[in-house]
Amino acid sequence: MRSLNYVQRVSLDFTGTLFPHAICLGDADNDSLTCVAIGDVCNKGKNFVVAVGAEGWFHLFDLTAATASKADSSSQHEFMSFEDQKPLFTQHIPANTKVILISDIDGDGRCELVVGYTDRVVRAFRWEEPSDSSDLGSGQLVLLKKWLLEGQVDSLSVNPGPEGLPELMVSQPGCGYAILLCSWTQQDSSGSGEEAPATPGSEGPSRDVVLHLTTGRIHNKNVSTHLIGSISKGSKEESSKCGLFALCTLDGTLKLMDSSEQLLWSVQVDHQLFALQKLDVTGDGREEVVACAWDGQTYIIDHNRTVVRFQFDENVNAFCAGQYTCKEGKNSPCLVYVSFSHKIYVYWKVELERMESTNMLRVLEEKPEFKSRLKLLGVSKYINNNKVIKKLIQFRLKCTSSNSNRHLLCLLL
Repeated sequence: MRSLNYVQRVSLDFTGTLFPHAICLGDADNDSLTCVAIGDVCNKGKNFVVAVGAEGWFHLFDLTAATASKADSSSQHEFMSFEDQKPLFTQHIPANTKVILISDIDGDGRCELVVGYTDRVVRAFRWEEPSDSSDLGSGQLVLLKKWLLEGQVDSLSVNPGPEGLPELMVSQPGCGYAILLCSWTQQDSSGSGEEAPATPGSEGPSRDVVLHLTTGRIHNKNVSTHLIGSISKGSKEESSKCGLFALCTLDGTLKLMDSSEQLLWSVQVDHQLFALQKLDVTGDGREEVVACAWDGQTYIIDHNRTVVRFQFDENVNAFCAGQYTCKEGKNSPCLVYVSFSHKIYVYWKVELERMESTNMLRVLEEKPEFKSRLKLLGVSKYINNNKVIKKLIQFRLKCTSSNSNRHLLCLLL
């Protein structure tokens, strides 16, 4: 397992207490660059910032208007005024919110808001507004369905099912998960003797919960579990069928599975994992699994079970990963850590050339100028003798104290 050493980071201060699920990355101002956000909850073709407090207050923010009024694009990253920070819309929904998700969970092309609660309940809402009005202030969240789970809800995600349709997934303790059925998309089967599907607005606990317990290592049934779905396989066509999802547990288990319940790999680590993300760190279109522990130990694992790790130097209160606009003005994969000392650290350049381990000789042989450098050193006749070349490299690495030897090493590299 390789260890990484990321050093390029931005430090941000904050006050108060930050909830572990209250940090994310997204394009909040719809300029194709990235900052904290959620998604297109109002189905307007643009992203909105959503905040739901434990007391049940839903706040909707539109940062597009705030940035569009600024003629100078260089000022987009300045602090907004107090007026710009006021919510566009506020509504009270059931309290004790724990985690939220904005995604199309029923395959109709519209986004829903899914909220997980501390009492093992999950509710789905949809933004509705009068057909003759385009004013967001005239709309509201309408309850679609309520599900009651057996265990605590720590994560919500969506993953393509075996037939390519989205499935709403919720993590369950003991490295388990449940699929929540969106019964409002089904036809009423009254007269069949079975319970009729729930209709939008239903508040009664639903039976439309399909529980899955992953095989393998026996887990404590109470250990907390997190999951992340819709992990990209590298192409839209492959990713839309039998999607990949990952699970992690507080006792250090990591698993990658597909929607047919096939276990692709399982990894056991000796750290308490509390956060799970996905991120393409190699730029090949395939997203790696990223898991973070309370002590800052971070694991990045690809689809072939190749593992690299990075040690953040403080205990972690919250963690997320995604795209961030770095100093060059373009999006870059990043890791975000929230410490217990009221600091947010953004490691904004975490690309890797490759996940798998390799050796220096193989890397050098792939460089077209390698042979010409050996000729310059007068050792080109040994180009096909790996043993001699390895000894030469080892010798130069040991003798880099003098300027001349450092120069020869630079010629090789």
